[in-house]
Amino acid sequence: MKTLLVRGEELKGLLMINEVIERVEEAFRLKALGKVQMPAKIYLFYSKYGGDLRCMPSYIEDLEVSTVKVVNSHPKNVEKGLRTVMSTVILVDPETGFPLAIMDGGHITDLRTGAAGGVAAKYLARKDSKVIGMIGAGRQARTQLAALTTIYGKLEAVRVYDISRERAQSFVEEMGKLYSGVANFKAVDSAEEAVKGADIVVTATPSRQPIVKDEWVGPGTHFNCIGADAPGKEELDPMILKRAKIVVDDMEQAIHSGEVNVPLSKGLLSEKDIHAEIGEVVAGLKPGRESESEITVFCSTGLAVQDAVTAKLAYEKAKEKGLGLYMELVLYR
Repeated sequence: MKTLLVRGEELKGLLMINEVIERVEEAFRLKALGKVQMPAKIYLFYSKYGGDLRCMPSYIEDLEVSTVKVVNSHPKNVEKGLRTVMSTVILVDPETGFPLAIMDGGHITDLRTGAAGGVAAKYLARKDSKVIGMIGAGRQARTQLAALTTIYGKLEAVRVYDISRERAQSFVEEMGKLYSGVANFKAVDSAEEAVKGADIVVTATPSRQPIVKDEWVGPGTHFNCIGADAPGKEELDPMILKRAKIVVDDMEQAIHSGEVNVPLSKGLLSEKDIHAEIGEVVAGLKPGRESESEITVFCSTGLAVQDAVTAKLAYEKAKEKGLGLYMELVLYR
């Protein structure tokens, strides 16, 4: 047996966001039904470098898929010409433990996180959502947008704010060409301008203090909170959470590292204020949006099962298209 090595460049264009959304939705459902093994993320903190490293294992028995992902988050990497988030995914044969594939996890992480936002919007946002406000114009903004256009089709407006006006403008120009006829894109000068009147707000920044203020948020708004994925990170005014229906991807991870982690640590929220995990909503165990006026918040920390189903899909497609390099990586005896 040989292990398939798949480079990041080979993964580009291999996976379609609609396929990943379907796989991630099923992974969420199986998690809610208790059919996965997924310990909480393990963190190493490189404090003097402002970064961290995480290890994320999982096994979905019904789908016969198991992976381990090692992933970092170093916001200062932008200044060094490196990705903020880099990762490696190992796809393991559950029967033997043999490493079937080792893949660059960057594109896999981008897509599966975008897909989670798409699943959340499907169950929590209003069905007539047409105006998107985006806070942060990095890599994750691209896959979040791809997922939302998959769920909703044609939109009216996408308003983009980033701490770097140049990055926001570049994003708008790129996405305007890619989604020509789908929506009108505009780079705006403030987070307030992006948020006010938006049906769905996507926050995808490494912020450690609230960016979105409570007074900007009207009834019926849905939030996909993507950036808060480590202790101390937060993007929303806690008062928004106080009046919202909060849905997390995983209760244990969210409490320690999701959008709710700081308000919980300060006693501004309690665990009882968290309505459900998204898998419970997908599986029909708990309701999603129940009224047009509800404010809903999805806290995404990123789950290992999302990596597992996306990596399995990538492996299947890479083999089908003859991509990657097979190597005798493991000693047999």
